[in-house]
Amino acid sequence: MTELAQEFLDTIIRKARKAGADAADALLTDSTDLSVSLRLGEIESLERSENADLGLRVFIGKKQAIVSGSDRKTAAIDELISRAISMAKLAPEDEFCGIALEHEITKKIPQIESADTVEFSAEQLIAQAREAEEAARAVKGVTNSDGSGSGWGSTRVTIAASNGFTGSYRRTGYSLSASVLAGEGTGMQRDYDYASRVFAIDMPSPALIGQKAAERAVRRLNPRKMPTAQIPVFFDARISGGLVGAFIGAISGASIARGTSFLKDKLGQAIFPATITIVDDPHRARGLRSRSFDAEGILPHKRKLIENGVLTTWLLDLRSARQLKLQSTGHAARGTSGPPSPSASNVYLEAGAATPEDLIRNVAQGFYVTETMGMGVNGVTGDYSQAASGFWIENGEITFPVNEMTIAGNLKDMFKNVLAASDLQFLRGIDAPTLRVDGMTVAGL
Repeated sequence: MTELAQEFLDTIIRKARKAGADAADALLTDSTDLSVSLRLGEIESLERSENADLGLRVFIGKKQAIVSGSDRKTAAIDELISRAISMAKLAPEDEFCGIALEHEITKKIPQIESADTVEFSAEQLIAQAREAEEAARAVKGVTNSDGSGSGWGSTRVTIAASNGFTGSYRRTGYSLSASVLAGEGTGMQRDYDYASRVFAIDMPSPALIGQKAAERAVRRLNPRKMPTAQIPVFFDARISGGLVGAFIGAISGASIARGTSFLKDKLGQAIFPATITIVDDPHRARGLRSRSFDAEGILPHKRKLIENGVLTTWLLDLRSARQLKLQSTGHAARGTSGPPSPSASNVYLEAGAATPEDLIRNVAQGFYVTETMGMGVNGVTGDYSQAASGFWIENGEITFPVNEMTIAGNLKDMFKNVLAASDLQFLRGIDAPTLRVDGMTVAGL
């Protein structure tokens, strides 16, 4: 199957060159997905999709065009190539576009443990979702279900280019979720649990997913709203990856090249405490975002994006690297209908030495956040403001639930005041332990 896909793309590249393209690359994705959702024991949806998508990018001088389609018949492919060539002739020039030079592409593709052989049936997924919901509804205090879901998928990605690169890898994924409500009337509270893994054997049991979702919902009952204060804010490990994600967005080469990032002049400077290191690991076994090569055929490497608090690199694809007069870091990603752009792989903020309880123990008053809502991050200025709910901290202990709160600050200041706990787990692709950020503004009453 892999060899046939590579031969298919090589043929398209040759035809594109013959039709007038100076260079070309092509991306082929073959995917199968099966998912189910149910509520109160009844199936709400059962969906299976099988997709085969092709994306072709051609270059004529410094002009480029991208076309996509799903029909692999010879006549359809010939039409796709003709359309791409016609579009490229009319496109504006872009001095930074173009595929990798021959010496930049990887000649040896690493093998990564990224695909399982287990394929779940619809009946198995239904049974998993039902078990999770039943376990959640069995917890005292749960009064309704918001539904549960289970899914399985497999995707093969194949890339070829006229510079001689060709490569393919396969990735699988398994997911399970449960969401329930606790309490009555206007006092009802909702919470969830969710798991996603590359290998089926690594998935937690459906009953555990349901039980955690229920316990979280019950724990949120009878929340209070607290007065405005400037206090330490704790980001639970379930959501702390959001802060790392904001950092990742700020070091994207595209944003740096445009001058639209609040970190645009911080390369080589300390922006976190010396205790903080953030790593990008594209080849981690069973990583949710692992990849053998990037979308331009360049070999990515494990990198410390932050080392002892210091910003060491940008995330660069070829275009942004050329704009900044640097080399690609192997972070290009793309779909079939668009050009490459920088994207991180498996990113994690390294665990600290202290437990979450240790970080909380000396706090007279604080806010332990378990959920944030909204898109309150300004990538240009670093301003941060999000609705939040969680638990109040008094005299070093987590006490009662709170909601309808807002947490605010500026990411430059927040990064400088981060302390990391020891509870790091690799669960989401962008991961961090529980984080403590001192000096944030918490607004409520």
